[in-house]
Amino acid sequence: MTEGETQKLLPRLIQEGKFALFKEEIENVADLGRNVRQKHFGRSGDTLLHYAARHGHLKILGYLVETLAMDIELFNNDYKRPLHEAASMGHRDCLLYLLDRGAAVDCLKKADWTPLMMACTRRNLQVIQDLLQHGANPLLKNKDGWNCFHVASREGDPLVIQYLLDVSPNIWNTESKIKRTPLHTAAMHGCLEVVKVLLERCSYEPDSRDKCGVTPFMDAIQSGNLDIAQLLLDKHMACFTARDALGTQPLHQAAVTAQDDALRFLVVDLGVDVNTKATPLQLTALHYAAKEGHAGTLKTLLSLGANLNSKDGKNRTALHMACAGQHAACTQVLLQAGLKDSPDSTGTHAQQLAKKSDLLQLFTDISISA
Repeated sequence: MTEGETQKLLPRLIQEGKFALFKEEIENVADLGRNVRQKHFGRSGDTLLHYAARHGHLKILGYLVETLAMDIELFNNDYKRPLHEAASMGHRDCLLYLLDRGAAVDCLKKADWTPLMMACTRRNLQVIQDLLQHGANPLLKNKDGWNCFHVASREGDPLVIQYLLDVSPNIWNTESKIKRTPLHTAAMHGCLEVVKVLLERCSYEPDSRDKCGVTPFMDAIQSGNLDIAQLLLDKHMACFTARDALGTQPLHQAAVTAQDDALRFLVVDLGVDVNTKATPLQLTALHYAAKEGHAGTLKTLLSLGANLNSKDGKNRTALHMACAGQHAACTQVLLQAGLKDSPDSTGTHAQQLAKKSDLLQLFTDISISA
């Protein structure tokens, strides 16, 4: 068998867990040091240890370490060790084997992710417990400033969150490099049960803000997580009219992300003025929806009483936004609703911003039908 064929066959046999065939092929390899022990395969630069740990084949992993004397700290092109692979994929037997053989529990892969952080991307409490019981540091942060608690808050397993708080009671008191807390993360990703635990056991300030001025309530609204938004109102006294660094409120953010149910919640249930303007540009939710090309959201806003003729600080209507973005469907909604084209503060009409032929034709067609 040629060297190229061997390079493809050995990883495949490990992936498929064919231990007997793998050993047979190993016996035919001329230079074990060059072609097996130190060999990196494929674009990722994985070693055979990486394949065994990733796919959870303990017998093969043990054979590679004990019989072939492979170094358990070998890393691939992303600086992942076999321990990262076992932790990430939740292969507890492989993980414990590597730890018992002396694998560095807090080894770092690219972007400074530890095996514990990788384990927290999965809902596998036992693996997380194993790492911590072997000395993993839960307070370490990756290059973005996330510790394992941030990661677990994104994944949404309340049992993992409870356990991490039991082991390290102050682990919640952390921010990423852009000042986002685990509460922000859980709210954005719709992890209701985790948010309940965080509000019960942690002392987050109401309306804590990241570097962009975004609060957990804003994250919940713009992601459409209304159950979390309501919980933050009830248990955390969140402010539903707070503004971020750009001067936008949850109303405007919901329009940007086309969260129509969130818009109804804010306007109908909480009494937010649908025509509230963001500062300092004086844009309304209608402007934002048109700018992003959300025709359905425009209809929702109009049904909630949005002022069709509202203008921003440059005298632009939502029609200017729709045409500038070449959003034909939005332009059609606005024109059919009765919005007339008018000049902005520079004398530019919305129609002048339209470049697509189908969009330009709308002005003619709707004008004739009217």
